[in-house]
Amino acid sequence: MEFPERVYTEKEVKTARELVNKGYKHNLTVEGSLKFKQKVNQALELTKTAGYYDSLRTYIRKIIEIDGLTQLRETEAAIWANKFAVENPVDAASLLIQKVNHMKEYLEGELYYGGNAEKRSVEKRMQFLEVLKSKSQDESVKEECARLLQMWEDSSLAY
Repeated sequence: MEFPERVYTEKEVKTARELVNKGYKHNLTVEGSLKFKQKVNQALELTKTAGYYDSLRTYIRKIIEIDGLTQLRETEAAIWANKFAVENPVDAASLLIQKVNHMKEYLEGELYYGGNAEKRSVEKRMQFLEVLKSKSQDESVKEECARLLQMWEDSSLAY
C-alpha cells in the first residue's frame, strides 16, 4: 500500500491513517531557497535532538517555502512556510511540531482547528520546547526555549 498523493477523500484519509498506524514514515523533503532550506534543516536538527523527528516524518511529507501565510496543507501532508516562520530555528521547530499535531488530529478524524484544537496544539508546542530545553546541550537553545515558553505562558494567561 502506498501513501496517497493527496489526503482528501474518506478513502485517502483511511489509507493514510492505516499506513501511519503501521509505522509509515515519509521521506521528508524541503523545497525553497537555499537560505530557507538551511533554516528548516536547523529546525529539523532540533526536532532530532528532542526526539520528535520520527513523529514529524510520520505526518509531514514536505516543507515548502511560500510568500504567503504559513499553514498546514492537510490534503498534501505538507507545511507551507514563509521565510519569517523559519528565521528562528527553535521557534520554527516548535511550529513544525504544532503542525504535526494538527495533521495527526486530521488523520484521526478529530476536529483539528478552532479554539480547543488550537489550545491542544499550542500545548504540544510548549511540551516540545520543554523537552528540547532539557535535552539540548546548547545553552543558546536552552535560553531560547525558556524565552519562548515564557512568551507562550504569558499569552495563555491573557485568555
